[in-house]
Parts: sequence; C-alpha cells; structure tokens
Amino acid sequence: MYLAKSIAASGLRGQQNRIDVIANNVANANTTAFKAARLDFKDALYQRGVFPGPNRSPDMNIQRGHGLMVAGIGRDWRTGNFERTERPLDLALENEGFFALQNFNGELVYTRNGSFHLSVEAEGTFLVNGEGLYVLDVNGARIMIPFGVNTINVDSSGNMQFRIGEDVVGGATLGIYTFRNLTGLEAAGNGNVTQGPSAGVRLPAENIVVRQGILEGSNLNLSEDMTRLIRTQRAFQLSSRALTTADEMEGIANNMRR
Repeated sequence: MYLAKSIAASGLRGQQNRIDVIANNVANANTTAFKAARLDFKDALYQRGVFPGPNRSPDMNIQRGHGLMVAGIGRDWRTGNFERTERPLDLALENEGFFALQNFNGELVYTRNGSFHLSVEAEGTFLVNGEGLYVLDVNGARIMIPFGVNTINVDSSGNMQFRIGEDVVGGATLGIYTFRNLTGLEAAGNGNVTQGPSAGVRLPAENIVVRQGILEGSNLNLSEDMTRLIRTQRAFQLSSRALTTADEMEGIANNMRR
C-alpha cells in the first residue's frame, strides 16, 4: 500500500507544479515579450517484481513504475504579437534573437523586451532598459548617446543613427544574438535570461528584423493554457482519489489484525 500512496503523491506533486507554471503564464499574459512556459513529465524508475523469463512472456515480466517526475520546463520562443507605441526607443525583434544587456554586476543578460530609455549619468547619456541595465552594441560596449541628440533612428538591421536636427552626429549597432540551444537559457527575472551551461555558443542573430516604435507582447495562447489547466485539475483529482483509496485500504488491512 505504501508504494501506491507514494505513486499517487508523486502525481499530486507533479500536477501541482504544472498548475504553478500555468498560473505564472496567465499572470504574465500582458507582460511585454513574455514567453509562455510548459512543464513536461516523464515516468519514474521501474522495479521488476519478477525477472523476465527466457521467452519474455508477459506473466514473467512484471515491472512496476514509481509514478512521475518533472522532465523539465520549456519555453515557447515564438514571436508574440506586436503593439505599436510610436516611442522611438521602443524596439521589437522579429524572428529569433535577443538584445544584449549588462547588469549591475557587469554580467551579460539577454532580453526580448525592447522598451528602452535614456539614462543621464556623469560619464554621459546611455541607453538602458526599464531596470537601468545598459544596452550593449555589437562590440559589447555600452551605447552612449551624444549630447544634444533629439532624434534616434533605428533601421531593420539594428543600426542606430543619432541626429541633432538634420545633422548625423553618431551611431551604433545593437548587439543582437541567439544561441545554439534556446532551451538551455535560464530565466533571470524581469524578462531577462542568462546563458546556461547547455545553451551552447552565442551566435549573431541572423534574419533578425528590428521594428522601431513597436513592442512585442506576450506569446501566451490563453485558450491552450486554460485547456491545459482543466486537464491538470482532473489529473490532480484522480491522483487525490488514488491516494485516498490506498489510505482507506491500508486502514482496512490494519483493522483486520485487531
């Protein structure tokens, strides 16, 4: 009976984890450039009750599973819907790619959220994101805006042009990258990701299209997640019923000894 309770408990834990992931998706339905997550399961280890016979007959090959395990939490990296804002520092990426940022520890992080701002500091004016992290150019340097610039134009390749009136006074090229294995990227909060050990090498993003005055929305498909939530609730209820039944059977067995 203990094994049945353990198996049912693994189902409850797994389904609770899936509900947590779905809840996080729904909560971020309106988060800029949010990428929906999905939790996947795999069956746990098996134990042989009887070793397989020479002819591998079904009655001599008794294997019992030990429930389920979380296989991983993957993200859907497809591009979300675009929303026009007309802000010149709002940038959206079409196709696979990430803006490169430098956090306060000097480490690199990456984001799809292109809602940028200007930060006036003692060293000059820099392009930053909403957290104040520095946006980096293709050479890995912080993008500095010359004094007096009143117009910033960004073309579809990520080339920036700084103007004072009609005069071009400088420019930069946004650092936009991708990775060999996107599933290896690790979430760092605030819409940022870091290069995990299994992400592979960083590569310049190809076929990327930068759109100025536009932000990328969440790519969450709410109907799919609500359907997944209903299925998860039913599986949770069934695991709960299995756990209750195993407990009741154990109670009956214990009472028979009295």
